[in-house]
Amino acid sequence: MSTVVAIVGSYRKGGATDSAVEAVLEGARALGARTQTFRLTKQHIEFCTNCRSCTQLPGAERGRCVQQDDLEPILKEIDAADSVVLASPVNFYNVTAIFRRFEERSLGAAYWPWGKAAPKLRKPKASKKAILIASSSAPGFLIPLATGAARALNVTARMLGAKPIGKLWIGLAARDQRPRLSARAIERARRMGMKLA
Repeated sequence: MSTVVAIVGSYRKGGATDSAVEAVLEGARALGARTQTFRLTKQHIEFCTNCRSCTQLPGAERGRCVQQDDLEPILKEIDAADSVVLASPVNFYNVTAIFRRFEERSLGAAYWPWGKAAPKLRKPKASKKAILIASSSAPGFLIPLATGAARALNVTARMLGAKPIGKLWIGLAARDQRPRLSARAIERARRMGMKLA
């Protein structure tokens, strides 16, 4: 049985981003996958202090952060999973601040000792699958063209050892206070989830 872990960087429960994530997970569960969702608003994750302690020791294993919070248990669940779903609304042309905090704290996936100009991924080959989801008040096709959200989600997937096999860009999500996904978008999300099972 495969395992899928979802990381949700939305501040609002039950909105477009949540609905899309749940549809993806429904598709995965329909084919027997076990799923787990981490809503970042419910987790205690500190800011990265850029001390780079997590990047100093060589080796294939992810470096551990010196901060004691909820991040390590989340990363352990992702490490043990077969697939990951990464989701965030677009706020001010990028992922939400809480998702960005999670992204920055994934730096331990890189080896970057002092004196080296750039980091190097500890495991350059992706072993997991990923679905990337972003919602925006703009039309969906503009998310990868006019915002930094697509890049942020892609970089986070790489840091977590995952290769995106599907992307769902949900547009015009700010028309209603409680946006509802179209039946077509829900079905597309479910089909994506089935590819993770």
